[in-house]
Order: sequence, then structure tokens, then C-alpha cells
Amino acid sequence: MSRYRPPQPAASPYITPEGAGRLREELDRLWRVERPEVVRALADAAAEGDRSENAEYIYRKKQLGGLDRRIRHLRRRLGVLKIVDRTPEAGGRVFFGAWVTLEDENGAESRFRIVGPDEFDHAPGYISMDAPLARALLKRSPGDEVTLELATGRRTWLLLEVSYDDRS
Repeated sequence: MSRYRPPQPAASPYITPEGAGRLREELDRLWRVERPEVVRALADAAAEGDRSENAEYIYRKKQLGGLDRRIRHLRRRLGVLKIVDRTPEAGGRVFFGAWVTLEDENGAESRFRIVGPDEFDHAPGYISMDAPLARALLKRSPGDEVTLELATGRRTWLLLEVSYDDRS
């Protein structure tokens, strides 16, 4: 049985300045703080003798591998990301970085920001621009209705407001 996984579709290369800063901070923390600690612990575990039955050594090797994978991913990804640091000229429409307020069929309002796929899970209220709802909202204006076919059925939202500043 193989472990083949089909390639994932390429994620959008856009990111906000705040998101890029968080990724750089994570890379710096992993490289300068966490990795040296794990390497020291790995060296201490290796000095204890027989490595084949040394649980601490095996654990630290796996931990170091995970850190190195994340570091490689961040370095590669930061090299291709495009930082979007200005608002679009058509400010009344939905584009990358917009804060949108939606109302669903039940009258419940929700507010979120459309950001890049590398930062959407870092803050509550952020949604990836590659998500179906965000793609449906792009280039829409307040007053427009957006309908999506979901696994749970058809859902409709009314776009109430678009802004490019965070005034929670």
C-alpha cells in the first residue's frame, strides 16, 4: 500500500503585513530558541548510551525533524509570499484584506477579514481568500447576495458592509 498523496492546489501567495510579521517571528523563534533547546536535549539523550532503546533520544529526534520541516516550510513560503500593504482603489468592494459584515437567512450577523491562506488560522474572524465563501465574496459590493451550495444545503448571505480598517 503506497502513501501517495495527490499534490495540493497551490495556495494564493498573498499575505497581510501583520501575517508576514507573525510568520517571520515564528521562524525566528523556532530557529533561535526552540531548535537549540531540542538539539541540546538530543545531545544529552545521546550521551546516555544505547540509542536503540532510549525513548528520550527517539522522541527528541522526531521533535527535531518536525521543527526542521516547519523551518524549511516557513523559509520557502516566505520567499514566495507577496505582502499586500495597500487598500484597493475601489474601496467599496470586497478584495484581499477587507473586513466584511454578512447577514445570513436567520438575520444573524458575522464579521470577518479575508486574508491569505498562511494566516487565516492565526486570529479569530479571519477567513482564507481560497475558501469558497471568500471567493464568492470577492469583487462584491454592499447589498449583494451571495449563495453557496454546501454539503448541508444551500446558504445565502447578504453583504452588509465592507471596510479596510479594523474597528471591531
